[in-house]
Amino acid sequence: QTDLVPSGGGSVQAGGSLRLSCAVSGSGSYCMGWFRSGLAVATIYTRGGSTYYNKYYEGRFTVSYDNAKNTLYLEMNNLKPEDTDTYACAADPRGRWDCQDETDLARRPFRYRAQGTLVTVSS
Repeated sequence: QTDLVPSGGGSVQAGGSLRLSCAVSGSGSYCMGWFRSGLAVATIYTRGGSTYYNKYYEGRFTVSYDNAKNTLYLEMNNLKPEDTDTYACAADPRGRWDCQDETDLARRPFRYRAQGTLVTVSS
């Protein structure tokens, strides 16, 4: 069982930055990520730090995990109005390779998912 408690988000003007956080408790789910409308934005395999980015966000967003704080982050930079949406953190016990495999991420939903955090970007 893995529990996720998100925080962060809010409103920002285009070009600005936001950071989303997700406190994680439990064990067994080393693949964690951020999703938007069901699509993977970025994932990280917390044992080793391997990451995946949806190419639309690569270079602007950074996913990370703080092992000491058991917290997942999504640093969002150079935000655009089209980034406006609800972002949800999620965790899953899948392995490292599946955690970075775009096909697998689209095919299999994550087992544990928190409620989304709203990000609003104004022009």
